[in-house]
Amino acid sequence: MSIRFTTTARRATVTLAVLSSLGLVTVGCGGGDGGDEKPKTSASAPQEGDSGPSAQNRDEEEPLAELKGTNGLLLQITSADRDSGGFVTVNGMLNNEGDKSVAVPSALSGNETEIIRNGRSLGGATLVDSKSKKRYYVLRDTDGRPLTTTGFSTIKAGDRLAVFMQFPAPPAGTTEVTFQLPTFASATISISG
Repeated sequence: MSIRFTTTARRATVTLAVLSSLGLVTVGCGGGDGGDEKPKTSASAPQEGDSGPSAQNRDEEEPLAELKGTNGLLLQITSADRDSGGFVTVNGMLNNEGDKSVAVPSALSGNETEIIRNGRSLGGATLVDSKSKKRYYVLRDTDGRPLTTTGFSTIKAGDRLAVFMQFPAPPAGTTEVTFQLPTFASATISISG
């Protein structure tokens, strides 16, 4: 089971628990005047057409950075979140803005034999902390597989692919790092959390 799936499942479980709690609070706090008024809706419950925060809206937010690659590929970094376990997860969208299908360059996997052996990935990505003068590489599991999006080879014209990469976290005082991916321009991104 991938870390991304586990994280998504965990978020869904927490969201369900919060919404269930809100439902109980709304029922428990109902008016006691016995009038024929329609029940008032909770301000925290999303309404139809409401633009409150959600996973879909987060993808539509302004990206932290846009990196242009070869053959019309564009990587939009949408978040870089530090978690309490000592990791930074970088999420984004890999877009094909060209007018024909593009074979994803093998250089994105990097040049480490162990990562290349596991197929196409974004294993060549790095975070550079110029303040501490350190470079952080994509993490690997115990079998040597990179903790990043894997298993893609081509992207059709106009298609978007959600991607992620997980790195060791820089020191807590470091909030800005340079994101690098082979064949793409570099960009400075801010780490939240």
